Amino acid sequence: MAHHHDHTDIDWARMATHLETQAELFAPTYEQVMSWLGEEVTEPGLIVDAGSGPGVVSCMFAKEFPGARVVAVDSAEPLLDRARDRAAHQGVADRFGTLAGELPDVLNELDQPVDLLWASRSLHHLGDQRAALAAFAARLAPGGTLALLEGGLPARFLPREIGIGRPGLQSRIDAVEGEWFTRMRAELPGSVRETEDWPALLTAAGLKHTRTRSFLLDLPAPASAPARAYIAGFLTHLRDTLTDGLGPEDRTTLDRLTDPADPASVHHRPDVFVLAAYTVHTAVRAE
Repeated sequence: MAHHHDHTDIDWARMATHLETQAELFAPTYEQVMSWLGEEVTEPGLIVDAGSGPGVVSCMFAKEFPGARVVAVDSAEPLLDRARDRAAHQGVADRFGTLAGELPDVLNELDQPVDLLWASRSLHHLGDQRAALAAFAARLAPGGTLALLEGGLPARFLPREIGIGRPGLQSRIDAVEGEWFTRMRAELPGSVRETEDWPALLTAAGLKHTRTRSFLLDLPAPASAPARAYIAGFLTHLRDTLTDGLGPEDRTTLDRLTDPADPASVHHRPDVFVLAAYTVHTAVRAE
C-alpha cells in the first residue's frame, strides 16, 4: 500500500461523493441549526450558502425556508452541477441558483443584499479571515444575519481500544490533522494568523448581537450503512493523504480498518459510531 505525502492542496471536486455522504449523514444536526436560525431569521428573501460544495445543505435551506431564494456559491463548478441536480430532484429548482467563483470577491456578483449568509467551514480556507468576514458582512441586508460554522469538536468513530494496533488511534489522528490544518492555513495566499475568537471577529466586522451554540450529532453503535460508508471514506482519504505523520503500526491499522474484506474493518465491526459537535456563531447587521 503506497502512502502519499500529506500535501495541503484540496481537490474539492474529487471529494464530491464524500462531501455529499457527510452532509446527508449530518442532516439531523443541520436541521437543528436551521431551527435555531429560524428564531432570528423569520422570512429571509435571499439565503446564500458561501462555500456550498455539492449543495446538500443549500437544498435543506430551500426546504426549511420556503419563501426564500437560495444561492449556492462555490469555486468548484462540478460541485455546483451536483447542487443544481439535487435542487431539481428535490423540487426547489425554481428558487435555487448557483454562483461560481472565489470567496469573498464572488459575492459582489449577487443581485441583491443577503438576508442570511451561511458559511460552513469555508472561512478557514481563506487567507485573511478578518477581511473575508468584513466582505461577508458588507453583503448583508440591514438586519441580515451572518451564520458561521467553525470550531466544534473532532468527530469520534471508534473507542480508544479497538483490539488491533495501539490504543488511542483517533487521538493521534487528531494531532496529525491539527498539524496539517496549521500548514494548510500558512500556505494560503495572503495568509494572516488570527486568534479564533469568532464572536470578537464578527463584532470587528461591524456586526451586532453575536450568539454561539453547539449542536451534537450522536449516532450510537452499531453504525448504519450510510454512517459506515462515511467513516470508511474519511479514513481512506486520511490513509491516502495524511499518513506521513503516523507511525507504521497506525498505518497498518488504517489499512485494516478500511479493508472491506477484513472483519476488523469499519465495514463490519459492531463498535463503530459517530459522535460530533458543530459550533455555529451568528451576528446581525444593524438596521
